[in-house]
Amino acid sequence: MHRGLYAAASAMIVQETMHDVTANNLANVSSSGFRKRIPVNKSFPDVLMDRVEKPSEDGAVKLVATPFRLGFKGKFLIGDLSLANVMSETYMSTEEGAIQVTDAPLDAAILGEGYFTVQDGAGNLFYTRSGHFQRSAEGQLVTHDGMVVLGEGGPVEFGDAAKVSISGEGRVVADGEVIDVLQVVTFPNPTYLRQAGRTTLAATENSGNPAPLEAEGIRLEAGALEMSNVNVVEEMVRMVEAQRAYEASSKTLMTHDELTGKLITSFGRTS
Repeated sequence: MHRGLYAAASAMIVQETMHDVTANNLANVSSSGFRKRIPVNKSFPDVLMDRVEKPSEDGAVKLVATPFRLGFKGKFLIGDLSLANVMSETYMSTEEGAIQVTDAPLDAAILGEGYFTVQDGAGNLFYTRSGHFQRSAEGQLVTHDGMVVLGEGGPVEFGDAAKVSISGEGRVVADGEVIDVLQVVTFPNPTYLRQAGRTTLAATENSGNPAPLEAEGIRLEAGALEMSNVNVVEEMVRMVEAQRAYEASSKTLMTHDELTGKLITSFGRTS
């Protein structure tokens, strides 16, 4: 009977996490360059095997952790039914968002693959599809969050130039002179990029290292922004499904709790 309690409780935890992921997607539906995240559920045995066995670099499967053992410390599982599902991971959708024309001279939307490279005050590198740039007080090209936008020559600086714009090839033009080309990179597996901020991403071991796009391969739409790739209808449907699954799991949990109470009462009663 307690197996039902554990299964219902784990289902509630999974649906709560799915609800949080969906809510975060909906909250950023108007954020330029935002990439929605999609949750992935797996059964507990799948996750366990994924942690125990990993493919090595030569393609062979090898053990990377101590295998699960029944009877560990004198405790045995009852039956072979999987206890629960777990939230395995969330991955980033790489679908392109809609292009919105702003006519702002420092706005730029990437067409096709690629990510702008930006840098925070501590020197950490991040990547973003949001081309909502502006001029800082120091005459640098920065993101809306204050991160420095990098070009092929490092931080893009145009000092006190009166007229600054970005071309469709990623060139930054100040008073009619090309001063730099924006650094646009790609990744072998961009779905594994880690969400570092609302619209900034960080490279991970699974995403691979960034590879700069050649200047000839950069395609931008100047004076425009790529909006979020969140589909409101899909996210609302996913949220309703998660809510209903959570309610069903909650009712299951309460039913098992009531049965447990009746069982204790019946066995505890003396004849």
